[in-house]
Formats: sequence, structure tokens, C-alpha cells
Amino acid sequence: MADRPIWRGHLRLALVSCPVALYTAHRETENLHFHLINPATGNRVRMVTQDAETEAELSRRDLVRGYEFEKDHYVLLDDADFERARVESSSTLNVDKFVTADSIDPVYYDSSYYMAPDGDSAQDVYVVLRDAIRQAKTVALSRLVISRRERAVAIMPMGSGLVVHTLYETRDIADPARLFATVPAEKPDPDMVKLATQLIERQSGKFTPTDLEDKYEARLRDLIDAKVKGSGFKPAQEAAGTRGNVVDLMAALKRSLGQTETKAKVEKKSAPTKSTTTRKRARQA
Repeated sequence: MADRPIWRGHLRLALVSCPVALYTAHRETENLHFHLINPATGNRVRMVTQDAETEAELSRRDLVRGYEFEKDHYVLLDDADFERARVESSSTLNVDKFVTADSIDPVYYDSSYYMAPDGDSAQDVYVVLRDAIRQAKTVALSRLVISRRERAVAIMPMGSGLVVHTLYETRDIADPARLFATVPAEKPDPDMVKLATQLIERQSGKFTPTDLEDKYEARLRDLIDAKVKGSGFKPAQEAAGTRGNVVDLMAALKRSLGQTETKAKVEKKSAPTKSTTTRKRARQA
């Protein structure tokens, strides 16, 4: 988590107010980063900021923002203009209402930020609001100005703290109606649904952070290490998937269930039972 907050203000519920600070929840410092290289020289390529008409090279710190109100005509805005346009949500998170978490489709979630109490005096109010939201099993909806744009946000408990998720507006979400138009409206075969449900139950488990590992990046790291060392790189072979239609879905579901059953039996057989372990210890004694 970054040491410096990206936003500081107040979380307010009716007449209750709590100083809070937001910190970026995601970090990219450990991700692979690539540079553009001129293969003829092996040198990095420098991106130049220049005037589109005069081609004069410019420093980014001397530039201002402009809004194109018509073709090639811009109105210029400086920091003072953005400051004059501030609204209350620039410094205060007013809770508008509470909703159940499952009422927000995951497609609306964007970036995440940790919300921490800002100062020792905020601790008591902070934990009260956190536990109240948790016990009510709800999500608090508010609005926040961040990166010069007001965003709807969802505030929810996370461990001993609170996390803020920015939400996309409806206009930001593509309408899936055309994509789903060809999906059959009639209900599928109940027996097939039952088999698929059994398959889901057999493969159900507990979520762990290792489930999120980027295998592609891990393989890229291996390839890079091999190139640095001057050794060869041979990727591990993976089972090829198929994009073809399954002609007999029922048979495929039954085969899938058979595979999971066999795997479960093998794992159970390979794991030493308590009695077996006891007998081994007795023989060793």
C-alpha cells in the first residue's frame, strides 16, 4: 500500500463524520515492464512531446489541459479553473443510501481503494461505521471526485477496515443485448443441469490468492531469464483445448464427472489414513 494517500476528506453518514484517507489498493511494481528498443542500435526510444503544428519540442510541465469544443478549437483550463469547479464530493463522502452487495452487478466495479481512518481521533467512529455496515450486510453508496471526475463508489468492509470501489456509470457499460440475442430462451434439460451442478459441486473449493496467478507472465519471466543466461527455453506442454461443439453434452458431462471422481479416489488413496499412520509408527517402535 502506498504511504501517501491519494485522497483525504470525510466519510459522512447523516450527522456522523469521520476523517478518512484513501490509498491505492493495486500495485504494479512487480509486473513486467517493457521498453521500446531500436533493434539496429539496442538503444531505448525516447518519446518526444511536441507541438502538433510547429513540431517544436515541449516540456510536459509547461502544458495545460484543453477541451475541444469544435474541430481544432480548444478552451484552455488551468488548475485554478478546476479548483473553482469543486463540488462537495471533492472532500466529503456523503453516504446516499445502503444496498445489498448482490444488487450491484460485478461489471459495474472499477478500481479499488483502501479507506483508512485519518488520525487517531477518527478510530472510534471508523470502527463503529465499519461494524454497522457489516452487521447490516449492506454496501454504502456515495460519490467521490477523483482524478477530476466525480465517481459513484461502493463502500464495504474488508477485514478490519473499509474498501472503496469506484463504479462505472450505465453509459460506460456496453449493452450486451445484441450479444446475448441468440441465447436460447427455453430452459435446458433438467438432467443435464443436474449433472453440471454435480460437476460444479465436485470442483468446488475455497478461494485463495494463488488462484489469481498470471501464468502467462510467469512463463514470460522464465523466457527472459533463459535469454539473460543465454540458455534455451522450452515451454511446458499444456493440454490442447477444443473450441468445437460438443455433440453429446450428456456424455461429456458424465465423462467429466467420471474424471473428477477418479481424481478424488486417487487423492484419497494416496493420502495416509490415521490408522495407517498409527500402524507405521507402531512398527517403527
